[in-house]
Amino acid sequence: MKVTVVGAGNVGATCADVIAQKELVNEVVLLDIKENFAEGKALDIWQTAPVNLYDTRVTGSTNDYSKTAKSDVVVITSGLPRKPGMSRDDLISTNAGIVKGVTENILKYSPDAIIIIVSNPLDVMTYCAYLTAKVDSRRVFGMAGILDTARYRAFLAEELNCSPKDIQAVLMGGHGDTMVPLPRYTTVSGIPVTELIKKERLDEIIDRTKKGGGEIVNLLGTSAWYAPGASAAQMVEAIVRDQKRIFPVCAWLQGEYGLKDIYLGVPVKLGKNGIEQIIELKLNDSETKLLNESAKAVKEVMNVLDTMNSASVIK
Repeated sequence: MKVTVVGAGNVGATCADVIAQKELVNEVVLLDIKENFAEGKALDIWQTAPVNLYDTRVTGSTNDYSKTAKSDVVVITSGLPRKPGMSRDDLISTNAGIVKGVTENILKYSPDAIIIIVSNPLDVMTYCAYLTAKVDSRRVFGMAGILDTARYRAFLAEELNCSPKDIQAVLMGGHGDTMVPLPRYTTVSGIPVTELIKKERLDEIIDRTKKGGGEIVNLLGTSAWYAPGASAAQMVEAIVRDQKRIFPVCAWLQGEYGLKDIYLGVPVKLGKNGIEQIIELKLNDSETKLLNESAKAVKEVMNVLDTMNSASVIK
């Protein structure tokens, strides 16, 4: 099997490295627009194979999509970070153009590929890829919930001084401040977290989770890459090994949770066909309200992209 990662920056290279070390596929192709960048990253990763004892071949390419041919899964991390003075609309326009071009080129050589979007703004870039790909929405989805849930679980493990392996959690909604962690569906070895942590403290942890990306930026001066890269790799693993894992994923909703024509984070079953099932939880009134508020915020950004497309701003 073959996986392509488009964008050889920190997130893309980390994702490729994790996929290779886990020996999920025979070949990983790392592609970037910057001359020799992907080749250098790929060579460095491949040279760890004798040390870490894996066989997955890692190769790099500068914008040559023919090297990505017959990929089973493609992870798209391409895009520019928001710069000082750059408006939200500027960022959407710039990155949508990038994601659109990448998606077209990928499907030219791998028409049956499953596409995972990591580019930001995540929800709207996943929507952009879906509009461009014109394929079954079960094959185009975004990585956000796994990362957000990982942060939530990590913070809970710190608070409880326990192994993060024992913590399971569900998180829904958009990727950002409007995300919706669900304490009612959060457990520690089957024990509801609400029995282990007081509400006030749990609310503080949830707030930290919502601002998790910003916390990393404030510390490093740049966005995270280890956790996002590993999160995308975990999605790849679920697909290529047909694991039927239950993960929160940015998926295209058509009536689920009372929402329609929107990409939003919800729990799904991931397997060889991509999204094999969207799981509808029974939310209470408070949770439903938060999810609807998150959906409204995401829909506003999606409408910005629709307006740009109508005006032919995205090329």
